[in-house]
Amino acid sequence: MTEAVQVVLATHNEHKVLELRRILGPDLGPIELVAYDGPEPVEDGETFEENALIKARAAARHTGLPAIADDSGIAVDALGGAPGIHSARYAGTRRSEDNVALLLERLRGVEDRRAQFVCAAAAVLPGGTEHVVRAEWPGRVLEAPAGSGGFGYDPVFRPDEVEVSAAELTPEQKDALSHRRRAFSALLPWLHAHLS
Repeated sequence: MTEAVQVVLATHNEHKVLELRRILGPDLGPIELVAYDGPEPVEDGETFEENALIKARAAARHTGLPAIADDSGIAVDALGGAPGIHSARYAGTRRSEDNVALLLERLRGVEDRRAQFVCAAAAVLPGGTEHVVRAEWPGRVLEAPAGSGGFGYDPVFRPDEVEVSAAELTPEQKDALSHRRRAFSALLPWLHAHLS
């Protein structure tokens, strides 16, 4: 793989686009990530893996290019893995503040606050070949938000490796530890092998 190969990043979420370009930058090699401007598919899968594949398949079909996508969220042990695949729409408003408030309300008085950020990363090639990997970033849910960085549930998630919330980490610190980093780092060797 010597010439640049365009790979479409199947998301309309600008935070994810910026984060993935930062995370993958040095490891992309000749892969050129391009933004996706096509229709959003209905994410009706029952797992992170199924939803990531739905998004990547739709982008590959729409553009004719290899596509990568992820589906991610927070899974809380005491809530049976909720909000899980419904993380972005947990409170029904798609507003992070509302989702966080509902999560904290449901965990009020709960001692077991173990949780993990989950990311499934999928790649789909125009010919139909596909691959998906899953990674987790273990930690716990704090009792109140802390920090102003990151997005989503970052202010109430404290990763096991550190003593602060994900929202208190620098972008570089978060990139080095996150579920998204883990998932896409595991996906990239497959992608390189299949695009060469």
